[in-house]
Amino acid sequence: MTAGGGEEPELAPADEAQAVYLRFREVFGGRRRGRGRRRAPEPEGANVPFALGRDPRGLGDVLDALTTSLGWDSPLAESDLLLAWPRIVGAETAAHSTPVSIEDGRLLVRCDSTAWATQLRLMRSSIVTRIVEEHPDAGVQSVRFDGPDAPSWKRGLRSVQGRGPRDTYG
Repeated sequence: MTAGGGEEPELAPADEAQAVYLRFREVFGGRRRGRGRRRAPEPEGANVPFALGRDPRGLGDVLDALTTSLGWDSPLAESDLLLAWPRIVGAETAAHSTPVSIEDGRLLVRCDSTAWATQLRLMRSSIVTRIVEEHPDAGVQSVRFDGPDAPSWKRGLRSVQGRGPRDTYG
């Protein structure tokens, strides 16, 4: 029934490829006639010049979105904390202490002398509280205060018997 019936005649496959093609055509419904891929309908008012979401944004907002999407929040917050150290502890204390690094939630601070390190250890809770309040993205949970790196006289020509020098540096 090719002329009036509308059905196509069943073809005998000549080779395996044609047999596979005919089987797929039978299973999946033949050709697509005039049906292209439809676009999703646009929400009403999405292409209007003054619609919501079309306002220009500030450079700070754009940079915040970029740093968040790239995962730079924590490293930027850590460097911001290291730069803000004088404001956190005060100018005089910052003159005798230097933040060195932040590793595994611990801030390492190098002090000019063991006396300054001891004094800062006594102020540790207030310093950590202020850091957590002002720089929560830095992830600092504790602070370690170290004294100066002093040479050791335990070996060599100038070794000293006993406990040796104490806090004579700084």
